[in-house]
Amino acid sequence: MAEVIVVGGGVGGMVAALLLARGGHQVRLHERRDRLGGKLAERVRDGFVFSLGPSLLTLPGLFRDLGVDRELVALDELCRYRFADGSELRAHRDPHRMAAAVERLAPGQGAAWRAFYGWAEECLAAARRTFFAGPLVRRPADARIGDLFAVAPGRTLDGLARRFFGDPRLRQYVGRYATYAGSDPYRAPAALGCVPAIEHGDGGWYVPGGLPRIADDLAGLLVEAGVEIRTGSAVTRLIADRAAVSGVVLESGERVRGDAVVVNADAAALYGRLLPDGRRLRRIAGLGPSSSAFLLLAGVEGRTEGLPHHSVVFSADYRREFGDIFTRRVPPRDPTVYIGCSAVDDPSQAPSGAENWVMLVNVPAGDPGRWPMTPDSYRDLVLERLARRGHDLAGRLRFVETFTPADLRDRYGAWGGAIYGTAYRGRFASFRRPGNRGPRRGLYLVGGSVHPGGGLPLVATGGRIVASLVAADLARRAAGRARTR
Repeated sequence: MAEVIVVGGGVGGMVAALLLARGGHQVRLHERRDRLGGKLAERVRDGFVFSLGPSLLTLPGLFRDLGVDRELVALDELCRYRFADGSELRAHRDPHRMAAAVERLAPGQGAAWRAFYGWAEECLAAARRTFFAGPLVRRPADARIGDLFAVAPGRTLDGLARRFFGDPRLRQYVGRYATYAGSDPYRAPAALGCVPAIEHGDGGWYVPGGLPRIADDLAGLLVEAGVEIRTGSAVTRLIADRAAVSGVVLESGERVRGDAVVVNADAAALYGRLLPDGRRLRRIAGLGPSSSAFLLLAGVEGRTEGLPHHSVVFSADYRREFGDIFTRRVPPRDPTVYIGCSAVDDPSQAPSGAENWVMLVNVPAGDPGRWPMTPDSYRDLVLERLARRGHDLAGRLRFVETFTPADLRDRYGAWGGAIYGTAYRGRFASFRRPGNRGPRRGLYLVGGSVHPGGGLPLVATGGRIVASLVAADLARRAAGRARTR
């Protein structure tokens, strides 16, 4: 029985730990905070419950296969998009209803959406055979020659949108999928356009009680599998020589040895602090950070007629907005705002007659102390922009809390508060992220900053990939030792 150490209790680390323990290995998980789940977290205040991380579950089968058996609520309306001209697009889960909604918004474009959705399905199928199938390799075993062309190499997400849609509102809607990876649609690869095939194919789901309940379920499964869980246990560095990693050093000074170490932390934190490596750190810096987030958590008095669970209020100038975030590196003056209100489908999330609004704006990673305005001033700007576009909360706010890139940095060790590590920029962006096998024997990486990327489905997939890598490598090492006896 091999001993495996997992550093960090985000979803990717939890999945890897669970599968390795079920495979017969002795697993210890060290988490710096007092709760497992990483960014799958929540804030509770005065009877209001706010999700601080993911708010929509896709591909729930990934978690059901692990043993997470929880009743889910299917969302018929995945999201409501409101454009600067006041028009709306209601994104229904059913592809036929979605195409009809697109036709109502932009006559003549319903057929274009059906063609776009067909492309997204082919792109997703190719990604499942290649990118999501395992660790980064030159040619996965099940790859087909046509898979390379299915993901539209050389085309940006905005370029893909222009290929299918003449209406600028629909191009803005497609560009929104870049933000799922913390990226700029004018630089991100077209392959991110496969997301609609997931949302409209497998659907979007809500977990009663909030998505952090998935982290609670995974924690329970870890205990059942015999994983030794240590919360409040920070790892300060890895024990390593030039060839291999053999353990970790805790903040207390305790040294813990293991046959393999899985690091579920930001890759920049790994190579900057836990196992200093200037060359790899420079490579990460060269890719540039993903966007960060500015959150407003608002206890809202009263109920808002017709408010959906998820909505997006778009800016008037998308290109300028992303120029602010990634080029000028300032919070956008005219931001796109995501609004999530889980109380629409789950009354337990807010007091009777009230609503829990989570408002999210994409902002640059980095120190908000260098912004041209204070976070409080930016909060006021966001609320003012929403009021102009039909969501005036004046007189209804019980309280508003803000959550900035500095909070992301301090809570999770995220690089400058970047949500997804590096941004996706360029035609081969997906293949330039750090891989799952580290540069020294016995070291493995999992989580949103490494392959295959961020978001619940991808980090869960990454956990499976890493568990398979560790198990296979440990088996080979054991076989090698047996042959030399």
